[in-house]
Amino acid sequence: MILPPDPSQPRRPWGSDQTRLHRHLLRHPCLLPAGASLLLAVSGGQDSMALTTLLHDLQPLHGWRLQLWHGDHGWRPDAAHQAWELQQWARSQGLALQLDQADPVPLSEAEARDWRYGRLAEAALRWHCTHVVTGHTASDRAETVLLNLARGSHLRGLSSLRASRPLGPEAGALRLARPLLVFDRADTGRLCRERHLPVWEDSSNADLRFARNRLRAEVMPVLEALHPGASRRISAQAERLEQQFEAETELLELALGALEAEGTPGGLQRGRLLSLAPASQRRLLQHWLHRHLGSDPGAKNLDTLVSRLGRGGDPGRLDLARGWQLHWDRSTLWVRTPDALHG
Repeated sequence: MILPPDPSQPRRPWGSDQTRLHRHLLRHPCLLPAGASLLLAVSGGQDSMALTTLLHDLQPLHGWRLQLWHGDHGWRPDAAHQAWELQQWARSQGLALQLDQADPVPLSEAEARDWRYGRLAEAALRWHCTHVVTGHTASDRAETVLLNLARGSHLRGLSSLRASRPLGPEAGALRLARPLLVFDRADTGRLCRERHLPVWEDSSNADLRFARNRLRAEVMPVLEALHPGASRRISAQAERLEQQFEAETELLELALGALEAEGTPGGLQRGRLLSLAPASQRRLLQHWLHRHLGSDPGAKNLDTLVSRLGRGGDPGRLDLARGWQLHWDRSTLWVRTPDALHG
């Protein structure tokens, strides 16, 4: 239920950007439910500043409770001062912002990301928030799609940066939401200029040693020049691929149910699996192993497995990641966990 505006609150600006986001949220009511408590990840860059401003504008209509969070990785000497300035700006808007500083300093992008999402989850749980909200745009999604495409990613990678997903296994029911995927970087930059918002640039974004920065600086401008609006269209394609992936996942579950081996919990019937086309075998095995391992088994393992299973009825074994093993005999395939191997 959308809450009526509170007449005691000051009137917030309303324009085409607010209308676009408002309509997007009405079409997807579970993305940022009315009355929810939201924790906004605010870096101080243009995307997160646009996110904060738009949600603040829409807050009286949707009844959210907004909390802001900013993380300092300790990578830049001016980061602490910028964080303080961001906090002062938030106070001027009547918004609470928590500052966190990494200790020790993360040594890589992956470590920084793990630290950031870990602290966001802690803050969200502490403040009884239901959603962590980030300012990812269609431009970010398009870059991720192109990077994953260049790496040879499967459909899962090409449908990256979903609009909503669980934050992580240790975060309970917390969800990560990305409501700005209907905007691109040009939109957020324009909004920041129109609203005279302060923007704190991260100097590391200009470092072309990072693949994403180089793609952003050298590839995306060419695509936009050739086909204006390319970022949004690539992002929309990722959205369609996500829906296709979800539908395919449901079908795979049904197919695996028909292949279950009697007397071997979680096992598969080898004969019925091998009666299918190799491409179908590969996709079913990938989904089945991902269900057990919690991660993709890898293209090389899948190719090896399909080849070995098709050679004859002899039993065999394939070692997988983190100590897992896949076993098969003439009739059945099954997975053994590291605990079972050492039990």
